[in-house]
Amino acid sequence: MNKSSFFIIGQHAVIEALRNPKRKVLRVFLTEDTKKNIHKKNPNKNLLNDVKVYFKTKKELDKYSTRENLQHQGYVAEVEHIQKPLLKEYIKERDNITLVCLDGVTDPRNIGSLIRSATSFGIDGIIIKERNFPSESKLLYKAASGAIEYMNIFEVSNINSTLKNLKEKNFWVYGFDGDGKEDFTKIEWKGKNILLFGSESSGMHKHTSKYADFLVKIEINEKIESLNISNSAAIVFHHLSYLKKKS
Repeated sequence: MNKSSFFIIGQHAVIEALRNPKRKVLRVFLTEDTKKNIHKKNPNKNLLNDVKVYFKTKKELDKYSTRENLQHQGYVAEVEHIQKPLLKEYIKERDNITLVCLDGVTDPRNIGSLIRSATSFGIDGIIIKERNFPSESKLLYKAASGAIEYMNIFEVSNINSTLKNLKEKNFWVYGFDGDGKEDFTKIEWKGKNILLFGSESSGMHKHTSKYADFLVKIEINEKIESLNISNSAAIVFHHLSYLKKKS
């Protein structure tokens, strides 16, 4: 496990880190007002127990966020990485499971927003190439708005070999592509599924797309070329969540 520490900022990112028993929070930097807000939002539990708390002015906290041009909202925390889940172990004895696989997606804000949507709509986990995952990015944690504390993120060394292994374990791989032949809403979405999304600029790598059993698309206004990946993913996640509730 990676024991290195890093800083996160923002109300939801910090509060959800404090709520997560798997997350080690080393230090919290707050204003007097935000301390009161934490206690107000969590009246039955003191989230600041066993945590070093330092009180700062808003201006003093600005130094943690000005580089990324983010709003800290009076919340900064130094945290450690949580234990990484193992994909091989997670999928054992699970028959109905939906995982997202990100091929070449690198923008922290997009990844964070996608994590937030995936958590909101019950996606089981996200597969991403280890070197593409900005695991200590303030942008990522801010965009995820605390949702990263509740999402299984599987960091793998090779996307293609991971997809190959999953296909051998009876997963179906659906690649989302603007040139896909079928509207994704026409799919039954039962059993074991991988939702494969390509990068923000160039889409799926050609070799990776070969592992897709089907290429599907989101029907949009023909005057619009494409959607942002986090917006596309949110549409898909919401639809799958709706189908699950209906069944």
